[in-house]
Order: sequence, then C-alpha cells, then structure tokens
Amino acid sequence: MKSQRRSILKKMMASLAGVAGLGVAAQAKSETTPSTKETFSPHTEPGQEVPLFSGSVKHGGFVFVAGKGAHFEGDIKAHTDHVLNELEKELKKAGSSMDKVVKVNVYLADLNDYTAMNEVYRGRFGNNPPVRTTVATYGGVPGDSLVEIDCIASV
Repeated sequence: MKSQRRSILKKMMASLAGVAGLGVAAQAKSETTPSTKETFSPHTEPGQEVPLFSGSVKHGGFVFVAGKGAHFEGDIKAHTDHVLNELEKELKKAGSSMDKVVKVNVYLADLNDYTAMNEVYRGRFGNNPPVRTTVATYGGVPGDSLVEIDCIASV
C-alpha cells in the first residue's frame, strides 16, 4: 500500500513537472547536456581586458552566433556573401554547420537591398532553410555594413 502511494505520488510529480516544462525527458536531457557555456572568438576593444562579446556561444545543445557584418567597400551582394561565410566559419568552430541553423535574423541598412540580399542568401542553409526575420535598421548597421546576420543552430 505504501509503495503504491509512493508510485502514484511519483507519477503525479512527474506529470506536474511536465506541465511546468520540467518533464522527465527534459530532466534526462539536462543531465546529458553540459550546463556550462563554451565561448568562441571573444571580441575585445583596444585597451579592454574583458571581452565585449563572444563571436559565438555553445550551450544546451545549441550554438548562438553573434551578428556578423561586412566592414569594407562593396555592394549588398558582396556584403551578404562575406557575412554568410563568416557565419559558417563561426558555426564550424563551435561544431555545427549551416544546415543545422534553426533561426536567422537579418538586419539591413536599407530595405531596398532585400531582393539582392535574398539572391545571395538563397540556398546557403541547405534545402530546409531556417526560420528568418528580416528588418531594416534605423540609422544603419554598425561599422557601415550593409547587412548584419546572426543565427542559432543545433550542435
């Protein structure tokens, strides 16, 4: 009788934890997923001892890649190609790839570049592209880039 109550209580607690987003499967996953984050390509400004941000962070089975820009003279196609190449390098450093990207944010300095950016972007993430948000920025993209792109990928 006591063990039966204990079993029922365990099931109820597991059920309640599942409703709260902490189900047995999630708990098992967290036990196999490292709880510490791993950073790649830290970015420091001149005179700084502590990095301002990381190029990417690997945590919980995902890679979060910081926005990449193109800081040279060129058109939107050249900038987009450069930025996508930089994203790919960062993903590889973290043990992922372009076809594992699940979310992309694209920031354009000028919304009129949308079509040309898409010409270069199309196909770079494989046959099953990630979800994407594209916005035009007020005041431009930092560093005079015509485009900045960040992403989230699975490992």
